[in-house]
Amino acid sequence: RAKRPTSKMVFQRFVEVGRLALINSGDLQGKLCIIVDVIDQRRALVDGPTTGVTRQAMNFNNMSLTDFKIVVPPSARTRTIRRRMEKSDVLEKWQKTAWAQKLHQRTTRKNLTDFERFKLKVLKQKRSRIVRTAMKQMRKESA
Repeated sequence: RAKRPTSKMVFQRFVEVGRLALINSGDLQGKLCIIVDVIDQRRALVDGPTTGVTRQAMNFNNMSLTDFKIVVPPSARTRTIRRRMEKSDVLEKWQKTAWAQKLHQRTTRKNLTDFERFKLKVLKQKRSRIVRTAMKQMRKESA
């Protein structure tokens, strides 16, 4: 009898107690929270003591799960969650991800003034000129 090939599970971000989630809609959009308890198929009890998110029930459609998870007991107190978050440095790890950096860059660009956008345009033009002349030089040498 032939053995079945072992398949690797593709999905890694499960809804579980202690999972770090990013809120992607509502008043708390862009803030991070920890799933404290799963209420039902649609909602979870979340808390973010160090990020300004009060303990509340939140719909899963309003949050995105991240790769990070901390070990907390179900229905843990806010103080326990704060201590575990600080101990595990989960927020610092989040800041190093490409996802967090992209969100930060998006908000930075959104808050640019008109003059800052102009300066950015000029810098992009300068970079483009440098790249274009380098490419011309490389084509010239290869031909």
